[in-house]
Amino acid sequence: MYRRKVNGWLKHLDFIVLDILCLDLSFILGYYIRHGRFFTISDRVYINMCLVLVLVDLVVASSFNSFHHVLKRGIYAEFVKMLQHLSIVLGVTVFYLFAVHHAAIISRLNILYMILIDIVLAYSVRLLWKEKLKNKPVSQRSSSLVILTGLENVSEIINRVARNEYGNRFVSAVVVFDGTGKTQSVYDAITENGGSVLPESKSFAIGLQVVADKDSLIEYLLTNWVDEILLDIPESLERQEDIVDAIIDMGITVHVCVPEMTKIKGRHQTIERIGEYNVITNSIGDASAYALMFKRVMDIFGGIVGSVITVFLAVIVGPIIYIHSPGPIFFKQKRVGKNGRMFYMYKFRSMYPDAEERKKELMAQNRIKDGYMFKLDYDPRIIGCYKDENGRIHKGIGNFIRDMSIDEFPQFFNVLKGEMSLVGTRPPTLDEWKRYKPEHRARMSTKPGITGLWQVSGRSKITDFDQVVALDKQYIENWRQGLDIKILFKTIWVVIERKGAM
Repeated sequence: MYRRKVNGWLKHLDFIVLDILCLDLSFILGYYIRHGRFFTISDRVYINMCLVLVLVDLVVASSFNSFHHVLKRGIYAEFVKMLQHLSIVLGVTVFYLFAVHHAAIISRLNILYMILIDIVLAYSVRLLWKEKLKNKPVSQRSSSLVILTGLENVSEIINRVARNEYGNRFVSAVVVFDGTGKTQSVYDAITENGGSVLPESKSFAIGLQVVADKDSLIEYLLTNWVDEILLDIPESLERQEDIVDAIIDMGITVHVCVPEMTKIKGRHQTIERIGEYNVITNSIGDASAYALMFKRVMDIFGGIVGSVITVFLAVIVGPIIYIHSPGPIFFKQKRVGKNGRMFYMYKFRSMYPDAEERKKELMAQNRIKDGYMFKLDYDPRIIGCYKDENGRIHKGIGNFIRDMSIDEFPQFFNVLKGEMSLVGTRPPTLDEWKRYKPEHRARMSTKPGITGLWQVSGRSKITDFDQVVALDKQYIENWRQGLDIKILFKTIWVVIERKGAM
C-alpha cells in the first residue's frame, strides 16, 4: 500500500523496550547489591527513579537515534554505540537528580552498580536479540521481497543481500530478466553462468529459486505473495521503466538500487538501504509510522469491542441460524489478503451449507462482469430466500443478517489477529484473485478491511469492477487517519439507512 516513513528509533522499538527493561533491572539489582534487599512501594524516590530512567532512555534513544542501523552494526561497533547511549542517559539522569535535589538520597554505589550491570546486560541482550532476528523463521516475517536483476548481477546481489538483510523482510524469490525462464535454484543459475557464491551465502543461494524472466514476471506477481521488489538491472540491459511503472501501479513497493533508474514514475519516493545497497523506494502511497501506529491501535481497540459484541450476537443469532438451517453457526472461507497473503475470513453463516458448491451453477447470473466479484439480484443460497411462482422474491433470515451486516461481525477476530483492518479493501476469494489483471492487483496492496470506501459509496449499485478498483486505489493513494474515521461513521450511517428502508 504505502512505504512507512519510519524514524530510526520507532523502527527499532523492540530494541528500545529491551534497553529500557535492562536499565531498570540494572537499577533494581544495583539497589539489592547495595542494601541487601529490594526497595518497596514506600521507597518513593527509588520508585520514581525507575520511571525517570524509562523516560530518559526513551528521550535519548529518539533524540540521538541511538538504534539507527542497529541490525547492521558489528560486535565492536555495537559495544561503542551502547556505551555512548548509556553515557548520555547517565548524564541526563545525574542532571535530573541534582535538579530535584535527590542526588543525596540516591546511593552513588547504587548508580555505579547499575552502570556495571547494565553494560553487561544491555550489551548481551542486544547481541542475542539481533541474532534472534537474523535467524527469524520466514513464517514469522511480515514482508516478502523479490529480487529483479540480470544474469551478470545475480552473483553480486545475492552475496551482498544474503549477509546483510534480516529482520522482518525475507527474500522469497529471484527474477532474472535475461534468464531462460526455467525454475531453478539461484545457486545453479549463478554457477551455470560462470559466477560464484561466497561460502556464507551458499546455503541462501541454494534455498532460493529463480522463478521467472522478463516475459513471465507479471504472471508471477499476480499469483504469489509479493510485498516489495529490489531492482538491480545491469547497464548492459535496456532500461525497464515501463515494467517498473506497471509493478508500482500493481501496488507493490519497488526499491531501485542507486544510481540505476532514478527517474521512475513512483508517486512516492524515499531513499532506504537493503543489504549493502542504497535504494530509491517507489510506491503508490505513503504513511508515517505514527499514522500506521494510530491505525493499528484503532484496529485493536475496535477489534476488542467488536469481538465482545460478536460473542453476544452469537448467543442470539446462533440459535436462529441453526433453527432455519442446521449446521455450523460460523462460516470460514479462504481469502486473499495484503499482497497475496492467504488467510481464513470468518462470518456468521447467512447461507445454506452447500452455498459454495452451488456458486458455480449461478455464475452466469453474476452482476459483476468477468467474475472479479460475485453479486446476484436473487441468491437462492441465502437462508430463507426463495422466489415464488409469480417471480416475486421473498427474503429470509439470511437476508436480514446480510442487510444489517450482522454476518460481518466475526471479522473483528480477523482484525485482532492482524489479518484485516477496520477499514480497507474487501478481500477477494481465491477464484476471483486468479482472474485479476495487473491493474486490479493494486487494490490488495493494503490490509483488507471490514468496510471501505467502496462499501460506503453505494456498493449495491456498482457493477463495474473497474469502478471498485478505482475507489480502492483512491483510498490507498489518499489514505490518512481522518479518512478511516470518516468511512467508519459513513458505514454506521449506511447501516442505519438500510435498516430504515426495510
